[in-house]
Amino acid sequence: MAKDRSKPLSEITFYCKPCLRTFKAEPDRVEEVPEQEHHPFAYYGNCPICGKEREQAWFEQNLLKAHAAATGPRTDEGKAASAANLVGHPTSEEAMRTRFNGMKHGMYARTATYFPSKPDGYPFCASCDVDRVWCKEQPACVKQTEIFLKHHAAFEQRNTKHLNGIYSDLQATVFSLLQMILQTIVADGVKIEAPQWYTDKETNELIIAEYIDENGDRRIIKDIEAHPLFKPLGELLSRTGLSLTDMGMTAKVIDGEESEFGKLGDDHGGKESMDAFRQRQSELLANLAGKVMRANKQTESDPILIEYNQESGS
Repeated sequence: MAKDRSKPLSEITFYCKPCLRTFKAEPDRVEEVPEQEHHPFAYYGNCPICGKEREQAWFEQNLLKAHAAATGPRTDEGKAASAANLVGHPTSEEAMRTRFNGMKHGMYARTATYFPSKPDGYPFCASCDVDRVWCKEQPACVKQTEIFLKHHAAFEQRNTKHLNGIYSDLQATVFSLLQMILQTIVADGVKIEAPQWYTDKETNELIIAEYIDENGDRRIIKDIEAHPLFKPLGELLSRTGLSLTDMGMTAKVIDGEESEFGKLGDDHGGKESMDAFRQRQSELLANLAGKVMRANKQTESDPILIEYNQESGS
């Protein structure tokens, strides 16, 4: 039986965005909103942390609207049709997916428990959009549990399509890091110069190593090294398959493909020319006609075939 939504509710879920807190409480203020046909009331409550008035949580507002619209079948025929839709379900493929539902909040996620629920306790929490109060009530980090779930499902079903989104994001992030490394190298220069120095044993002062050149100018002795980001740049390029060899863009590979791709020249280092090939084909066809004529004569003179034709009258 559908609930009566024409009267105000006694308990409402509120959300305080500055405090990142969701709380349930009796509304402190109720306003009538006649234009909302599904539930003509708006609720307001004071946050227990900051004390400011907050509106009803947006997801609970959507649930009230969804419940009012989802009436379901009312006639016997409609109920029977709805029950018939469940026949044959879940299928084997659906069962493979739904059997992981119990792990979605980390209750049975063994690996995900390595990341216990700790709001704002991990570096990645700064960009997380999960409600902090709700997150604290979970046994494990929701985001890490989702990653564990997708990997577990992919290996159980031997199907990597569950990981396409994760690894596409990972590859995009790696490529962004490569771009930032390149930009840093270009901005700083390919070499890093640092002055040489030593410590005076008597005064224990730091002294920069320098000399006077032939023009009488003072010159500082410097150590010149390659930019330190060259090494991680090369490692990232090789490990992600972005090197020229992996992409088949080296001069050796390109020259080899061009020389082998569908070329029939007149003469290539002892290879048969086109004229010789045509002549040999003509000779083979001429010899083939003679072989066919000889085979027909042998067939006609076959004694067994002659006896069979006489008996059958053909």
